[in-house]
Amino acid sequence: MSTGPNPTAGALRHVLGHLLTPLLMCLGMGLAYLGAFHAPQPHDLRVDIVGSGPAVQVLAQTLQDKGDGALDVRTVADRATAATSLHRQDSFGAYIPGEHPELLVASASSDTSAMAVEKVFTQVAADQDAPLKVTDLAPTASGDPTGQGVFFLLVAVSIGAYASVAVIGAAGAALPMRIRALLAAGTSLVVSLIGALFAGPVFHLVDHGLAGVWALSWLYAAGILLIGVGLHSYLRRWTTLGVMVLFVMLNFTSSGGIYRPELQPGFFGSLHAFWNGAGLVEGIRGHVYFDGHGLGGNVLVLALWFLAGTVLVTAAARTEARRNATAPAGAAPAAGGTGTVTAQKAEQTEPTEQTEKGERAEAEEEMEESVAV
Repeated sequence: MSTGPNPTAGALRHVLGHLLTPLLMCLGMGLAYLGAFHAPQPHDLRVDIVGSGPAVQVLAQTLQDKGDGALDVRTVADRATAATSLHRQDSFGAYIPGEHPELLVASASSDTSAMAVEKVFTQVAADQDAPLKVTDLAPTASGDPTGQGVFFLLVAVSIGAYASVAVIGAAGAALPMRIRALLAAGTSLVVSLIGALFAGPVFHLVDHGLAGVWALSWLYAAGILLIGVGLHSYLRRWTTLGVMVLFVMLNFTSSGGIYRPELQPGFFGSLHAFWNGAGLVEGIRGHVYFDGHGLGGNVLVLALWFLAGTVLVTAAARTEARRNATAPAGAAPAAGGTGTVTAQKAEQTEPTEQTEKGERAEAEEEMEESVAV
């Protein structure tokens, strides 16, 4: 006696197949976040000793040797030179020795780097039996006392952008690529406006330069959306995992929002030079706190990611056009009588409807996965 397909076994196979994505996300997130953040240690952290003469040279060399690669110590002639280096983010602390030692920092560059420098020179001053005065030459806005608000702004804008990819790519799959690209551009505008609202009136993460923060956020979000929409033509239901790898696992960890490269393993530090999250975080810092220093380079990084998204969308449009052009040829009925053609049409109708239902179900599952993440 024959039996039909077992619905329980089919459902189980379906669940197991879809469990692969969250398991890979768990593995990737653990490797990325723990690899980048679990044991921050300074390496080649640039600091200055202010002054001249044998005593200053000996102090600088002693710190360099004791640091064993943790510090990159140099001497500068005067306080003004040290302050300029801090404002250009060429150094992360400047120690002025003497009876009343002083440490200059710029916490807006990175609060965690400033804390690491302060820890080193507090001990140096203690060895000289002198209290250390700490002067912050570039403090953050009152609404962002830790300096990490920009990182969480990055998180909010990123989630708004990459979560929208599944909606545009899956639910809008029947739309022409140019329409999807326009939807991506419009969505990025809305996401960036929400980000600017958070940064300014809601949480006061910045106290000036809000228009620039919005412009950087729009360029960043548009790049993510265009890349994601373009990738969807190739990755389909794996797009969520793909954008998670690009714009969460590798992006958040290399952005410098929590720890700058000088406190991270080399892999994440190297990504900081060209990844889009670092472009946004460092671009906002340079724009708001450092008179635009380094802003051009960070805008270039974001523009290149935007350009990559534009190229990917264009390539995806051509790929879809080729698929659509070859589909009718493959579906053409074989030669034969009217009865044969009629039978073939009848046979093809049900599979077509099943395919459409399957595609709708897949799109719904993909959007659910994205929203859950």
